[in-house]
Amino acid sequence: MEEVLTIKGSGLTIEDVVAVARNRQKVQLAADAIERIVKCRNMLERKIEAREIMYGVNTGIGEFSEIVLDDSQIKDFQKYLVYNHAAGIGEAMPEEWVRGAMLGRINVHAHGHSGCRTAITQTLVEMLNRGVTPFVCQKGSVGASGDLAPMSQIALLLMGEGKAFYKGELLPGKDAMDKAGIEIPGLHARDGLATINGSNVLTAMSALFLYDANQFLKQAEIAAAMSLEALKANMKPYNSRIHEVRGFKGAVRSAAAINKMVQGGDLAENRIKCKVQDAYSMRSTPQVIGTAHDAIAWARSQVEIELNGVGDNPIFFPDENMQLSGANFQGSPVALPMDMAGVAITMVCVLSERRMNRLNNPALSVGLPAFLTKGAGMFSGLMLSQYTADMQIVEQRILSAPASIQSIPAAADQEDFVSMGMNTALKNFQIMDNAYGILGIEMMAAAQALDFREYGFGKGTQKAKEVVRRHVDFLDIDRPLFDDHNAMKALIKSAEVLQEVENAIGALE
Repeated sequence: MEEVLTIKGSGLTIEDVVAVARNRQKVQLAADAIERIVKCRNMLERKIEAREIMYGVNTGIGEFSEIVLDDSQIKDFQKYLVYNHAAGIGEAMPEEWVRGAMLGRINVHAHGHSGCRTAITQTLVEMLNRGVTPFVCQKGSVGASGDLAPMSQIALLLMGEGKAFYKGELLPGKDAMDKAGIEIPGLHARDGLATINGSNVLTAMSALFLYDANQFLKQAEIAAAMSLEALKANMKPYNSRIHEVRGFKGAVRSAAAINKMVQGGDLAENRIKCKVQDAYSMRSTPQVIGTAHDAIAWARSQVEIELNGVGDNPIFFPDENMQLSGANFQGSPVALPMDMAGVAITMVCVLSERRMNRLNNPALSVGLPAFLTKGAGMFSGLMLSQYTADMQIVEQRILSAPASIQSIPAAADQEDFVSMGMNTALKNFQIMDNAYGILGIEMMAAAQALDFREYGFGKGTQKAKEVVRRHVDFLDIDRPLFDDHNAMKALIKSAEVLQEVENAIGALE
């Protein structure tokens, strides 16, 4: 029987986002979450009847927040609010980003502080479970007042409008909902703003990125171990004592993973002569990848706080019969650590390319043939692979400029500081796309170099080389390398090599 994820406003993890957004796990609202949503809605309706002034319920928004709406305008306002904010541009977001955002919004509602009707939240649940994914443009959010533009394209479906993907087809929103058998709830007072007013898209994207980043960093350790064995590295810098006395958890973890990879090989068993001290790109690997682990861990903690917090405005407190308007939609708590997360991936790729350079360079490669080819002169081997890695690193460096300091004021300066967290989320996926290519090239070069060595390798290294060889053949004579590069990029993205290595030697964590 398929396990169902219960949404209760707390305990949501990055892995849960992956399970629902990417792997389409079913979800349900906890019973007490439904009670909280109903309780909050009842309070809101009493306040509406009493004609209490509430931002975004019976007032305009942004610069128009001082304009009070009359009874006849309150419901239509929600419709026009969504219309006005559905102002994105560009191609459709991947479905997993949109599904992750819907999951995050359901979890916000589950706290019982948003004031929407239960039907709104339950409809989002049904859309996830029945595979109706709104068409959402990739660009348009400034990551404050929430991801208003993309979230509004989700909210259009709640009125039977917009467009949605259903069973591989892009359909008019009402058709998709009808085919899936989902009743359209419409938008009443507060329902529209309660659906759109949070940074749920950039947070979902960040959750997916961080899951992939952890997988990537473990594969960076696999590639590093392969290169280190090929370069006859001195493995003393990987002794756990060195890293424990300094105290950084990431470095301790990284050194342990690389030691696990090379365990049992001739290098680790001191049967191979090595230098007294290697270059930084060889002996600093635990410190560098470890720093990335630590940055990703901080980013994860911030993203999971946001996933489980009340990112909304205004916020209703039924027990105190109170509503407060503030700025809990502001994306900066996610944008800043995620800028660092993107930089961390770029940093690890810069180090990867430097090890790949040592494999290619006969002055640095400890007896390997120049550019890892037997036919130097006639053949150029992996000379051009380095060019390809370098080009991608330059793009990563350009993309590593932080978005969280790039605010441009909007809405007649009512919204005069915005997080630009969507820019962070978008560019992080571009950084990662390049990272798969760069690391794939190092791993391909390391496998080529290992094939020239005639000593025994660690069990993890040997398994990784075997997996590479299933996808890319040894470069005996020159051939066009673009297919090999793309095959290696796909291999890293799939994490197949990681799964195979961990099956062979245990988890690299």
